Amino acid sequence: TLDTAREVRAFAEESLCQASLQPAGYGAALTKVTVNKEVPFGLRQLAAVLLKQFIKQHWEEDEDNFVPPVVSASEKVVIRQLLLTSLDDSNGKIRTAIGMAVAAIGQNDWPEDWPELLPFLLKLIGDQSNGNGVRGALRCLALLSDDLDDTCIPKLVPELFPSLYRIISSPHLYENSLRSKALGIVHSCISMLGSMSGVYKRETVNLMTSMLDPLVEQFSIILNSPVLSPNPDDWSMQMEVLKCLLQLIQNFPRLPEAKISAVLGPLWQTFVSSFKVYHLSIIQASENADNVGYDSDGSERSLESFEIQLFELWTTIVGNSMLAKVSPFNNIHLCIFFLFNNCLCCHTRLLQETLKS
Repeated sequence: TLDTAREVRAFAEESLCQASLQPAGYGAALTKVTVNKEVPFGLRQLAAVLLKQFIKQHWEEDEDNFVPPVVSASEKVVIRQLLLTSLDDSNGKIRTAIGMAVAAIGQNDWPEDWPELLPFLLKLIGDQSNGNGVRGALRCLALLSDDLDDTCIPKLVPELFPSLYRIISSPHLYENSLRSKALGIVHSCISMLGSMSGVYKRETVNLMTSMLDPLVEQFSIILNSPVLSPNPDDWSMQMEVLKCLLQLIQNFPRLPEAKISAVLGPLWQTFVSSFKVYHLSIIQASENADNVGYDSDGSERSLESFEIQLFELWTTIVGNSMLAKVSPFNNIHLCIFFLFNNCLCCHTRLLQETLKS
């Protein structure tokens, strides 16, 4: 399928299509090509794309996009085992593709048909000597936590949180990019628990309360680090903390105010330090302000997006009757805050209009 000749590609594509309709073997073959480090990268990547499509179409008969035949139980075992043991692949793109395949299968099979999935991922996360394994497992867990339903999340969170907390709280063992990914998974879990809180209020509040003290402690430590540069890599963890706090306050407004208020002081310091950087790099344009990137989900990573997230959080805090009483804002702070917020919005609109013209 990678041949330059059109007729060769067409024949190869048709051959693969026919192979996918065979009763057994095609999925396992694709998996073996994907995980084989001796195979050229382009072929491995293509096999991974076809494998993801194969899982989507043939794994479960009751899925809307199911295409017969269904994968046999014995072939599923082979595919799951091969994928799990290759989550630490040295190639980042292949590692991500394998993580996506594992997450797609896990959404169907975990925990009943694949009970070993979570223990394996947690073991991989805990192996500090295997950086690629930690990255692969975190990527897989991020995808998995985004798509699990309300029956799986209560089982996942209690087992997953201690491992995530160990990464978040260990800057001497894990690089900031890995700690940011762990915070991103915490954000996904809080969001999912929040969406369940209407039906399972007591259960979700109990789960959140059990995690709150250690989380707030780490949130405060991370936010106490000043924002010194417009480079997204320098404040990626603060950004994830802002997202987590926003979900906490929006979805669990009745959590003990004393616990949440502990983070408000460091949060104000983040506002003060980031304002200085924003003023220099965006308003005065005295520093390089072109540090705009995108995370693995396609969300923008820029200083402006950071400030907008910060303003959204502060607006939510001020709108919470309990937290507003203990926030570090006084009337002067509020005036400055909302004035700066308006200036940011005006400046952003002006910049957009300038770029269009």
